[in-house]
Amino acid sequence: MNATITLLPGDGIGPEVVAEGRKALEAIASRFRHTFTFVEALAGGVAIDETGVPLPDASLAACRAGDAVLLGAVGGPKWSDPRASVRPEQGLLRLRKELGLFANLRPVKVMPALVDASPLKPEVVTGVDLVIVRELTGGLYFGQPQGRRDDEDGRAAVDTLIYTEAEIERLMRVAFELARGRRKKVTSVDKANVLASSRLWREVAHEVARDYSEVAYEDVLVDACAMHLMRRLFFFDVIATENMFGDILSDEASMLAGSLGMLPSASLGDGSSGLYEPIHGTAPDIAGRGLANPLATILSAAMLLRSSLGLADEAAAVERGVEAVLAAGHRTADLAAPGQPAVSTGTMGDLVAAAIRSGV
Repeated sequence: MNATITLLPGDGIGPEVVAEGRKALEAIASRFRHTFTFVEALAGGVAIDETGVPLPDASLAACRAGDAVLLGAVGGPKWSDPRASVRPEQGLLRLRKELGLFANLRPVKVMPALVDASPLKPEVVTGVDLVIVRELTGGLYFGQPQGRRDDEDGRAAVDTLIYTEAEIERLMRVAFELARGRRKKVTSVDKANVLASSRLWREVAHEVARDYSEVAYEDVLVDACAMHLMRRLFFFDVIATENMFGDILSDEASMLAGSLGMLPSASLGDGSSGLYEPIHGTAPDIAGRGLANPLATILSAAMLLRSSLGLADEAAAVERGVEAVLAAGHRTADLAAPGQPAVSTGTMGDLVAAAIRSGV
């Protein structure tokens, strides 16, 4: 296969972890005799510094032209002034909107070698395997009006939460189709006891559920879901929810796997290039020090292979490589137990690439 992959390293640790994701993809290309062409483009704070905007038109064009996009992370203290009119995160929001990426898949799988890295008891997290399907282009992050004002009564701000029937339906269908190939259960998370948007969400979700009689379905309020994620993990298979709830719940769920540095994600739409990224941020405090965990980005590359390129065997090879390296006892700083030696970002990437090439 010949494929073009657009790289958006971004800010902070983004360039470091994307470099390791590329190593894994190059190892796959070598082992399976594919040709991957990599095109690097600007996004985030570094793009603001160089061009004045967080996602230059040239970067958007490169993403559209490629077969898939691998992103690091964007943002950082340098660009975090709340009064700034241009912010790194605007580039990411624009990219999702322009590419029509409405469904964000965040798998949470506890690898056997990392059971002890979770803050929860081993008997609670062993075997956990769930997916959060987050709506990505609606809700509070995109609703209008949005902004702030200063008047004689003081400062005020408004964010608008709006969802349409069509936005809810397409997200729920992604969740149900995913559940069909897993354990056949969908949990829809909302706040229908308070929010009108959630009551519409629940109504449309029930309508979609009727088309999937073989899939078990349930409604759970977001606060209850947050509690169950710490107590009743096997309660869940596929969790479907709106933008902000999904953002928060998936970060909470990251602790199940031991670290934010372990969780990949895929943002998908209708036939457009998929966007793949670790769910962690830019971690500017450790940027450039070789301390970042690249495994979430490497696992995001596995999702890229499977979902955008249709290379299921190659994706599985990446995942086996990660599992083998962890089983051998190698840990980055975020995963290492007190007194346990840690490998650098680059070394972890090299180890996974070598495992992929060896065919473990």
